[in-house]
Parts: sequence; C-alpha cells; structure tokens
Amino acid sequence: MAFSLIATGDALLTQRMARNDPDLLALKAVFEAHDARFTNFELTVHDFEVSPSAVSGGTWVVARPAVVQDLNWLGCNLYGCATNHSLDWGHDGLQTTLRHLEEAGCIHAGIGRNLAEAAQPCYLETPKGRVALISVCSTAKDWHIAGEQRPDVRGRPGINMLRFNAVHYVPEEDIETLRAIVDGKTYANARQRVREQGGYAEPAKGFAIGSVRFDAGDAGTVTSCNSKDTARIVKSLHEATRQADVVLVSHHVHEFNGLDKTVPPDFAREFAHLCIDNGAHAYLGHGAHILRGVELYKNRPVFHGLGDFFFKNDSVERQPADFYAPYGLGPDSTPTDAFDARSGNGTRGFVVDKRIFEAVMPSFTVEDDAVVSLELIPITLGFGLKRSRRGMPKLASVEDGTRILGDLQNLSAAFGTVIEIENGRGRIKMA
Repeated sequence: MAFSLIATGDALLTQRMARNDPDLLALKAVFEAHDARFTNFELTVHDFEVSPSAVSGGTWVVARPAVVQDLNWLGCNLYGCATNHSLDWGHDGLQTTLRHLEEAGCIHAGIGRNLAEAAQPCYLETPKGRVALISVCSTAKDWHIAGEQRPDVRGRPGINMLRFNAVHYVPEEDIETLRAIVDGKTYANARQRVREQGGYAEPAKGFAIGSVRFDAGDAGTVTSCNSKDTARIVKSLHEATRQADVVLVSHHVHEFNGLDKTVPPDFAREFAHLCIDNGAHAYLGHGAHILRGVELYKNRPVFHGLGDFFFKNDSVERQPADFYAPYGLGPDSTPTDAFDARSGNGTRGFVVDKRIFEAVMPSFTVEDDAVVSLELIPITLGFGLKRSRRGMPKLASVEDGTRILGDLQNLSAAFGTVIEIENGRGRIKMA
C-alpha cells in the first residue's frame, strides 16, 4: 500500500496562527492530502514559569503552549524536536515542553527525560500502516545531550545528540609553528598540558588547542560522526525498521563546509548515508535556515537542508536579561528593542537574507518499501514584509516557485540530482 508523506524544515513559531488566513488554509489542504506530515519543532513551549539557561541557541525561543494546537490544526502529525533551542529554558523548560506535547497528543521524537526516551523512535499509526521517526541534533552544547538512566541515579533530560569530530590538517612544519607559539609563548594551552602531565588526558595526536585539533596532512578540515552516538542511533534505526513500514530520520545541523552555508559538512552527509544504509526511507536535514541540495542515495532521498517553515524568531514575547546585555539594554527595554538592536534596525542578519524566507516541502510516496515519486513544493515566508507577517508560510506563486526551484536545481547538481520544473513545482524521477 502506498504511503504519502510531506515534510517541512524548521517550525519556529512564536505567536498564534490566524486560522482563517487563506494562505494557511491553502497549506492545510496540501498537508491533509498526505498520510504523514512532518515538521521540525524548533521551539520550547511554556508560560514562563521556568528559568532560562545562561546561554541559548541565539534567541531564547519560546511560545505559549497553544501554538502546539495550532500546528496540529494545520495538519502536522509528526514532530522532530531535537534542536539547538531545546534547552534554551533549561531542563525544566524541556520537560514542560514535553508535557505540553504529550497533552496535545503530538507524536514526537528527539527529546526526553533521559537518553532512552530521547533516542527512541516515535510511531505514527495510519490506516495504511506505521511511520517511524528518529530525531537527532548536532548543533548544541555538550550539556544538551540527554543522560543515561542508572539503577541508582535518574537520567538527565535532554536531546538525542549526534556529536562530531573535527580535525584541521596543515603541513607538519605548521604544526611545529603552532606548538612553538601556543606552548612556547603563551599559557593558552596550560590546562590541557597539566592534565596530560597528570595522566588525566591522553596527549592529542598532532596538536590541540583545547578542543580544536590539528594534524599533519593536506591542508583542510575533515569532520566525522561520533562513533558512540552513531551506534546508539543505528540501534534505534534497527528497532524502527522492524516495527514500522516507513522510517524517517530528522537531523538538525547548522554546520557547513568551508565558508559556504549551502554545503553540508562531511559528517552530515556521512550520517545521511548511514541512515539510508540502515533502513531509513528518507533523511530530513534542517537547521541552517536555508535550502541545501537534494541527493538520491540508493534511490532514497537525502534532503540536506529544507529551510524554514515558520520563522518568527523576532516575535518572541519575552527574553531573559542575558539577551539584552550585549546591546547595552537594561530592564526597561522590551524584546523588540533588543531584536531591532541585533538586526541594526533591519539592516543586517537574518532579516536581510532572502534565502531564509524561501523553502521547499518535499512530497513523496513510499510503496512496497521503495520511494516511488518525489515532488518539491516551494513556499515563501514573507521576505520584506513587516515583522507581524514576516516568517509566515504560504504556497509560492508559479514565478517565485520556479525561481526557488532553479536555485535548488543548482545546489542539487553537485550531488548529480536532476530536478524537473513545471508550473512552479519540482519533480525528481525515481528509478
């Protein structure tokens, strides 16, 4: 039996929806034509009864709990929740978010009260069978990872995290130059050296400055997946493939290759292939807030970057004191004062980058364990509009859709993917 699925990128929604909005009603109709409707839930939800963390994913993202009901109304029925904002409001904020998702009946993955909960697949039951989702995040602080439960100690709330290793390769003589400068002329590495001398840390291969590792070789930077994390995720995939008819993996990753944000890092592509190799029908990448190319791997789609779905990060109702401090703003300032200061009154940052406000929603069909069709539906999010309307999605016009898909064509060409464009929609032929 054929499953129809649709997916979006990041739903960073911080205010209620107008349910009589014709643009949202048109999106709702598209969503409800599919069996499974995925979105990446880049939110915490609470009523400010919790304390903020000392640091955030950029903005301390939060919405009132009712926005969960709005997303359900729109048609979302499968939520990836592991993001760099999951712990913006601490462990209490994460657990409060979990409670509201559960009370709203949301099928969600990627966060939990301990590592077992965060890592486990979630399952959506449909008349045509079961869809599994595993949600993973790589862009986060080291304390964001959920902790394992022990017989004598409770687990730690957090996210299902895929960490990665980075090695910066330079010629051997440059390694020695680095060593001579850092160890010979400064105390920048004193803590690490004392730890090594005391036997508390293994000496790094090559040379390390804190967690930044250099080694001799052809110049460049190589990233790779953390093997402990991939082992855990592969175990979840093997569980999901035995339980479900369709398996999806959601990966929130801001990192990029070199200086080009449109190019996924090495470890993300490695992970995407690992997921397909272990039974996933599609890899859903997001987090960079812009489109990245589409790849077909073993005739299954790898969406390296779906862009945004909602992007209301400058409409958050309240922000902690830590958000105001970098702009010299005190307790009498409002969130809008800080958002305007951050953007230079709308002259820099996300607000002037049109790519942030254009995205695609892949619509695909799985039948007899194969992805048999793939359509790309472009959306726009109100670039250039006032703050009240900016960041809200609508189906793109034929003109805008053709242009957006043309950009995606170029990004996907690096992976050998051919996108056909007709009447503002894209199609990728499946073998």
